[in-house]
Amino acid sequence: MGKTSYMRLKGSSHLRQRLVLSTLASTPIVVEEIRADDTSPGLRSHEISLLRLLEKVSDDCLVEINETGTKLRYKPGVLMGGKNLVHDCGIGRSIGYFIEPLILLGLFGKKPLSVRLKGITNDPKDPSVDTFRTTTLHMLKRFGVPLEGLELKIESRGAPPLGGGEVTLRVPIVPNTLTATHWVDEGMVKRIRGVTFSTRVSPQIGNRMIYAARGILNSFIPDVHIFTDHRSGPAGGRSPGYGISLVAETTSGCLISADTSVSYPKADEMEEYTEEKPELMPPEDVGVQVASMLLEEIAQGGVVDSTHQGLLFLLCALCPQDVSKVRVGKLTPYGIETLRNIRDFLGVKFVIKPDPESTTVILTCVGCGMKNLSRKIS
Repeated sequence: MGKTSYMRLKGSSHLRQRLVLSTLASTPIVVEEIRADDTSPGLRSHEISLLRLLEKVSDDCLVEINETGTKLRYKPGVLMGGKNLVHDCGIGRSIGYFIEPLILLGLFGKKPLSVRLKGITNDPKDPSVDTFRTTTLHMLKRFGVPLEGLELKIESRGAPPLGGGEVTLRVPIVPNTLTATHWVDEGMVKRIRGVTFSTRVSPQIGNRMIYAARGILNSFIPDVHIFTDHRSGPAGGRSPGYGISLVAETTSGCLISADTSVSYPKADEMEEYTEEKPELMPPEDVGVQVASMLLEEIAQGGVVDSTHQGLLFLLCALCPQDVSKVRVGKLTPYGIETLRNIRDFLGVKFVIKPDPESTTVILTCVGCGMKNLSRKIS
């Protein structure tokens, strides 16, 4: 046994992505100075929960955290996948925060992954489970992932602050490698689909959001269809909340999404509102807001919306040693940081070329040739 050499990193930013890349590239990492100057230093509850989840889906992985939580030593194990796993994501971040890493890791597991996640299904910070179901999973088929065995089922919904939602995620393993993609044609929007959710509030709220969103979208396109998903009782989780998720489908099969949700703030954010409960944003405003967000995403161009840039670049980098070429709108700070992390962990560099005519950006890279080695061992 040789001495393990660790890659040294600092700070808490993009910890989730660094853990995923460290696991895929089998590179042990040490992260120091995690929120060292913060009033409450160290790892947050959702980050520790993510580490526990990584331990569940892999074998022989090592996690060491110092007493203050400001230093983390992580040595990845073999990705196992596994079925009927259960994980409580807590109420620090929504389930969306955990799904993205699971999708990437699940593809390279020894066995297909099937996991039940409990917690918050829709919040304003992370993409909602609806967006993952309608948009993210369909993006994977561009990279040769079989759609059979790839599903996300919403058993019950949970809004912040108390959550109470449950979803089941199933991810198949890639036969050997992903497929490099040439994906630059964004096409024109031909239809818009969406779903509103409401838990522990009047069922009418869904219709009010739809009416407001259609008021904006119908002036551009007639084919707008938004479904309602009203949950009450145990399927509605523990807190009142409502929101809407929209997806625009283009003639070339790209899906552009936007979503938002409204709920009462968490206990630690409630201090400002000591006297009474804060007023929630009216459903009409929510409908208008999300329709405007979707139009903004469409206007930026690109084959995916801004929230999916990071995942798109990661998938391109994990492809075989062949050229992948994709077009995105304006690069987001998260997308840029993803490109840096990919360079550091996988040694893959992207050629970034702005397209002045459409104000989009074309990125080209040669994949790192990630193979599903865990599968071969079995």
